[in-house]
Amino acid sequence: MGAVQTAAPLLGFKPHLRVEQVPGEAVYLISDQRVTALHGEQIARLAPFLDGTRPLERIAQDTADALPSGQAARLVSRLTGAGLLCGRERQASPRETAEQAYWEAAGLDGNSAANDLANGTVRVVSVGGTDADELSRVLTAAGLATTEGPADLVLVLCDDYLDPELAVLDAELREAKRRWLPVKATGTDLWVGPFFGDPDGPCWTCLAERLWRSRPVEAHVQRMLGRSGPVPRPSCTLPAARLAALQLAGLEAAKWLAGYRDAGQQALRTLDGLTLAGELHPVVRRPQCPSCGEPAMITAQVKAPVVLRSRIKRDTGGNGHRSLTPQQLLDRYGHLVDPVTGLVRGIVRNACGPEFFNSFSAGLNPAAGTQGLGAIRGGLRASCGGKGATEIQARVSALAESLERHSGHYEGGESTVRGSYRDLAAEAIHPDTVQLYDERQYTARAEWNERHGPFQHVADPFEEERPTDWTPLWSVTEQRHKLLPTALLYYGVPQPSGAFSCLATSNGTAAGGTVEDAVLQGFLELVERDALALWWYNRTRQPAVDLDAFDDPWIAELRRVHASLGREVWVLDLTADLGIPVMAALSRIVDAGSGQRQDIMFGFGAHFDPAIALRRALTELNQMMPHVVAPDGSVSRAVAEDPDVNEWLRTATVEANPYLLPADCAPTGPHTHPYTPHDDLREDIETVVGLLRGKGMELLVLDQTRPDVGLPVVKVVVPGLRPHWARFAPGRLFDVPVQLGRVPAPTPYEDLNPVPLFL
Repeated sequence: MGAVQTAAPLLGFKPHLRVEQVPGEAVYLISDQRVTALHGEQIARLAPFLDGTRPLERIAQDTADALPSGQAARLVSRLTGAGLLCGRERQASPRETAEQAYWEAAGLDGNSAANDLANGTVRVVSVGGTDADELSRVLTAAGLATTEGPADLVLVLCDDYLDPELAVLDAELREAKRRWLPVKATGTDLWVGPFFGDPDGPCWTCLAERLWRSRPVEAHVQRMLGRSGPVPRPSCTLPAARLAALQLAGLEAAKWLAGYRDAGQQALRTLDGLTLAGELHPVVRRPQCPSCGEPAMITAQVKAPVVLRSRIKRDTGGNGHRSLTPQQLLDRYGHLVDPVTGLVRGIVRNACGPEFFNSFSAGLNPAAGTQGLGAIRGGLRASCGGKGATEIQARVSALAESLERHSGHYEGGESTVRGSYRDLAAEAIHPDTVQLYDERQYTARAEWNERHGPFQHVADPFEEERPTDWTPLWSVTEQRHKLLPTALLYYGVPQPSGAFSCLATSNGTAAGGTVEDAVLQGFLELVERDALALWWYNRTRQPAVDLDAFDDPWIAELRRVHASLGREVWVLDLTADLGIPVMAALSRIVDAGSGQRQDIMFGFGAHFDPAIALRRALTELNQMMPHVVAPDGSVSRAVAEDPDVNEWLRTATVEANPYLLPADCAPTGPHTHPYTPHDDLREDIETVVGLLRGKGMELLVLDQTRPDVGLPVVKVVVPGLRPHWARFAPGRLFDVPVQLGRVPAPTPYEDLNPVPLFL
């Protein structure tokens, strides 16, 4: 038998194009997306015959009198190449034409897309208390074929995307290499997507981790009640809203089966049922995901040496010496900000006070205590904050701090060694050399913890015989790993019930454009906190800083802004034996009158360059000011709920606390602390290592960078340096002020400042 002859396709303009011809001007092809104008006499003669009723041969015959031989074929070829024509095997019905027009408008071949959709199958699954029958009816009405068996696409209807049943379903479908689409049709916000099942894409666990980050209080409630999964919500829906969500799910399924692909299908789509505003929320694969990634990569990263490379400084103005400018950091990591799936839900300017303060917040701070209620009551550090002389500096600072805190949160894949301190003493560093509590503080800890906020809590005594988890840090000084308790290095590490011998803090934790950048910033924070402790708890008078000598117009403007609020600003030089400039900026209400509040607020900064140390102190002061400058005279919620901050602002005056005022000596200036500037961040770190070695101390670094974040984050530890909280163990707190001539003899324990430094 001979080959079967296939009829030539009927050619016409694509069905989503409306053809309008203006004689003597152009042939216009009009669609919802655009208008195309075709010019020329020959096109004008050809266009009426491209109506989908003729094959090419017939078109050539019908236009033979109007067009030269072969011209019709050449024009048809050009129009086809431009994506304006399509061929049909037969004349379609109005409904088929409309469907093909839709797929053509989407950039697909209408015939192929319609065939793929007709041959595709969908299975509907319900999770939790949802009823899948209504969705099945919607899909059937939309012309989709549903099945109870294996299908090309699985639609999963749920009440909450964090339902634990979705984890089981995701694992099963990934194993079967099936694509699936979650749908939430309840609540005022309707959710559809993303499409899961791509071997190289994210899984449900990747999304769930991000969603839980946006629900810290709910996670706290469930943890405290011993429950898993989300808190069940009351029924909240309207029939019209639910039907809209189901119809959108059917549309997404139809597009997928027809072969339509775009980047938005990898995102979570939300529709506000009240405003009808739609948004896309990115969902990305977490390389370290325990379900679809390689969790061991975190362990390998921590076990590897920290190799410091040459890094040229790209930004030496503003608040430090950095390897990237603020704009470069924002361009690189700004995608991590999203209200639903972002690691940072949003970056918000604090509304109180003038915009000059440039004070921004970026979500709750897990370092404030137990994630949830503890973080909310974490005082002035309850939120991740940002500071800077400019808006972009402050925004990027808030973003970096939030990502830094996230990276320090325990996930479960961190490198650990199990054992007691006595078993591991050859490699381990005793946590007491970092936490630095005095034995007397342990004795009174129950009463102390009851009266003070979570940042000031005293841990339980560390038991050297008790097995615990330890994590290696890299000693930059000795070029080898050493161990510290994991619970001292990451937030939220499970500890034995009723025993919290190690309290993780953000002290020395920093983010940067590179690891070298982060290491330097983390170290400078340790230097700052150490100098603060020496000054605050010994209550010594320190020299003033001559602000005029720095000749900085921004500082002049800062003083003017504070003066407009009835406040004065001054700065103390707290530089200690390490020789790195450390400054404390203070602001208070002037002419408050006897017995009235002065609302004394602080900001601190440290840097090799005195001008930058000063800027850091002043920008941090501005960052804190919105807490005390509400128009009605009230303080922020963070202040109101922190007993230490509240008591200080209510009662503290410079008259009762003279150590807040400058000493009776010459002020310091930009040339008081000379330093040798370097162009390379690694040179600065090498200087640090030499400085610490001369003091008998070492620089330890833990790389906390998360693969799904990318922003370099490190935890820097220098055993012996004091944190700024109330930690009264023997050592530098008592010895260095004597060495510097600030006090004639070590301050007796009972004479230390009873007010813990709360910032």
